[in-house]
Amino acid sequence: MNFLINLKSKWMCILLICFTIPMCTFAQGEEDDLLALLGEQEVTDYTYATFKANRIINLHSVENTAKGVLDIKISHRFGFINGGLYELFGLDQASIRIGADYGINDRLMVGFGRSSFEKTYDGFAKVKLLRQSKGVKTMPITASILASTAIKTVEFQDPDRENYFSSRLYYVFQGLIGRKFNESLSLQISPTIVHRNLVKTISESNDVYCIAAGGRIKLNKRTSFNAEYIYVLPDQLAPGFRNSLSIGFDIETGGHVFQLHFSNSTSMIEKGFITETIGNWFDGDIHFGFNVSRVFTVN
Repeated sequence: MNFLINLKSKWMCILLICFTIPMCTFAQGEEDDLLALLGEQEVTDYTYATFKANRIINLHSVENTAKGVLDIKISHRFGFINGGLYELFGLDQASIRIGADYGINDRLMVGFGRSSFEKTYDGFAKVKLLRQSKGVKTMPITASILASTAIKTVEFQDPDRENYFSSRLYYVFQGLIGRKFNESLSLQISPTIVHRNLVKTISESNDVYCIAAGGRIKLNKRTSFNAEYIYVLPDQLAPGFRNSLSIGFDIETGGHVFQLHFSNSTSMIEKGFITETIGNWFDGDIHFGFNVSRVFTVN
């Protein structure tokens, strides 16, 4: 009887082995097929940090403030450096803008600020339409649109005449098209229109069209060299106004981004540095300035 039981057990073991080996082989084949499938499947890889901040220098960049983050900006612009020692190379004079930018979501940000120059308040909204990416979704550029409004509150030059509140208003519409070519180089072009409800002379246009270009070259992990130039199309501004040219450096230190720059523009908002720049680089009409940015996670 024991012999029969042992024989039966041996056959059971043989049958179990014969059944298990094909199942294991099949399971291993299934796993290999799944791993191969996952290896071949692409994902969308989005490009980040085209620029270090949401400004290049004066110009908005294609970067947005992150969702739920409040970005407090303090911008300083000293006088012309050709003032010499008497003006301490411009340090005796200064204008300032204090602003706050907030990320509504991953694609929409808004901002508000007040400038001491011409006592101007400004507000804007920026929407990201396209994001540079590769993989399943391939997009060679990042693109955004910007709309802003500014109100100049300095007193009217002739308070005795009939002045209108609408004469204080300025509007800007701008497209932002940027590309990060590699870890070291990013470029952006920004077609822009500035509308001024009131201009000083008949030689000036209410609508000013321009093409702005900016770029960033990464120098090391925390520092980059930035530059921007704004070309205003001919016969739109009164004589004496010039195109804006700015160069500078971005320095990242933890939660701060310091932007040190030189510019021939006094104003730090679009209606000013696009249409009201008077400085001549060759004559030393250059402002030294800086932007300090500190971010806070609100939500």
